[in-house]
Amino acid sequence: MDIGLNEHHQQIVINYLRFARYSRGQRLRGVDASFEELKESRLVEDTYTLDEVTDMLDGLCAVVRGEVESELINAAHTNVLLLRQVFCQAEKWHLKLQADISELENRDLIDEIAKFEEREFSATKSTSQSKLSKLSQTPKLEPLNEGGGAALLQIEINRLNEENTKLRDRIKILEGKATSAIGERSKLQADLDSTQADLRAKSSGKSYDKEMVDLEEQMAAAKLDLKKTKEKGTSQAATLQEELVNCKHEILKLQHDLEEAEKDLAKKFNETTQYRNMKQMLTSKNEQLKDLRSRLRKYEPDA
Repeated sequence: MDIGLNEHHQQIVINYLRFARYSRGQRLRGVDASFEELKESRLVEDTYTLDEVTDMLDGLCAVVRGEVESELINAAHTNVLLLRQVFCQAEKWHLKLQADISELENRDLIDEIAKFEEREFSATKSTSQSKLSKLSQTPKLEPLNEGGGAALLQIEINRLNEENTKLRDRIKILEGKATSAIGERSKLQADLDSTQADLRAKSSGKSYDKEMVDLEEQMAAAKLDLKKTKEKGTSQAATLQEELVNCKHEILKLQHDLEEAEKDLAKKFNETTQYRNMKQMLTSKNEQLKDLRSRLRKYEPDA
C-alpha cells in the first residue's frame, strides 16, 4: 500500500511522519510527567476536601492545556514551514499552487494516511534506520521535475524566451543600421554645403569660365548623388521602420504565447499526482488537529 507518490517523495512523507510522531511523543511524555508530579507532590494524604481536589484538578488542567496548546501551535507552524518549502520551489518554476482546505477533513483519506503510517512504522528497526539514513542525505526538497505535458510546456516556455531574446538582438542591429544611414546622410549634406561655399567663394573673385563650368558640373553631380542618397536613405528608413514594427508585433505575440504557456503549465501541475497528494497531506493534518480539539474538549468543555 502506498499514497500515490514516487519513491523519493514517499520517503519525504515518511520522514515527516517520523518527525510528527517524535513531537507527539514528547508532548505525551510531558502530559504523563504532569500527572506523575501531581501524584508525587499533592497526593500524600488519605482524604481530601472538595476544595483541595478541585484545586489539584484545576492546576493539572492548566498544565495539560498548556502542553496541548503548545503542540497544536507547533504543529501549525511546522506545517507552514513545510508548505513554504513547496511554494518556494513552485515559484521558481512560475507556478501558482492551489490548496483545497475542505479536503483536510476527508475521513477516508485520513484513514489511508493512518494505515500508511502504521505500516511504515511497524517495520523492523533496522529497516527504519536504513530509510532514515537514506533520507538524511537529502534533507531538502528538490525542484519539481514533472514529465509528460508539464515538461513539454516548460520546454516551450524556454524556447519562446530564447526566441524573444533573439528578436531583441535583431531590433538592436536594425536600430544600429538606421543610425548609420542617418549619419551617412548628414555627411553628404555637409559635403554639399562645403561645395556650395567653395563655389560662392570662387564666384566672388575673378571669373574663370572653364572653372565655373567644372564647378557647376560638380555641383550638379553632387546634387544628383545627394538626391539618390536621400531616396536610398528614405527607402532604407522605411524598410527598417517596417521591420522594427514587425519585430515588436512578434515580441508581443511571443509574450502572449509565453503567458498562455505559463498558465497552461500551472493548470497541468494542479492536475498532477504530487499536487493531489500534497492536498491529502494537508487534509490529514487538519483532521489530526480536529481530533486533538475534540480530545481537548473532554478536559476543557468551555475551550
